[in-house]
Amino acid sequence: MKGRIHSTESFGTVDGPGVRYVVFFQGCPLRCKYCHNPDTWDFSGGREVTAEELMKEYDSYKEFLKSGGITATGGEPLAQPEFLAELFRMAKEKGVHTCLDTSAGVYSPENHQKIDEVLKYTDLVMLDIKHIDSSEHKKLTGMGNDHILAFAEHIRDLGIPVWIRHVVVPGITDDHDELFRLGEFLSKLKNLKALDVLPYHDMAKPKYEKLGIEYPLPDTPPLSKDGAIMAREIIMSGIKSGLKRR
Repeated sequence: MKGRIHSTESFGTVDGPGVRYVVFFQGCPLRCKYCHNPDTWDFSGGREVTAEELMKEYDSYKEFLKSGGITATGGEPLAQPEFLAELFRMAKEKGVHTCLDTSAGVYSPENHQKIDEVLKYTDLVMLDIKHIDSSEHKKLTGMGNDHILAFAEHIRDLGIPVWIRHVVVPGITDDHDELFRLGEFLSKLKNLKALDVLPYHDMAKPKYEKLGIEYPLPDTPPLSKDGAIMAREIIMSGIKSGLKRR
């Protein structure tokens, strides 16, 4: 079986615990206005590889990756569930920690057998929740978020540890009430192990120019680290409020 990937990174340090071998999958159904990897959108781009080839490359670095493992990111890894399941299965046979970095845009509560096969071999999910409000989520990414929040609850029910990532974009995802609502939702996730609140940046602008794509947020300023810290505090207050009501 072959999958289509964009690239790999041999020493990833922000893609899960420890030092990671990171596989960037090609293709994504979302069109996030702040996406910093627009070159991974096209499902026909990238190159074809086998899971065996990726594991062979992992093995060449494994002495440096003992505290980490393999992370599948993208693009959207779950858009190629059969290939991803094979890669993660082979990794687990070698005792390698597996991390899935996803936005869950392809998840369906009614038809998720192929994704469940991936989750059988997944040690950690890093889930991006772009916006807690579905209509605002659609404005930001091109689709609503009901199925994404359902995915969060699904992996909770499966008992798979999750790290939540949320990018704070000035004027779009920094509303106090919506950040608080996000926290209240996260309070339902008993498998929540970490919360990463990331400040928006515009360092991807040169990529868009190179690809001939208009940058969607030309007038949106980067968020300061202090702004991200403040947003995280609001989300945490929502988590605490949700827990108190349980």
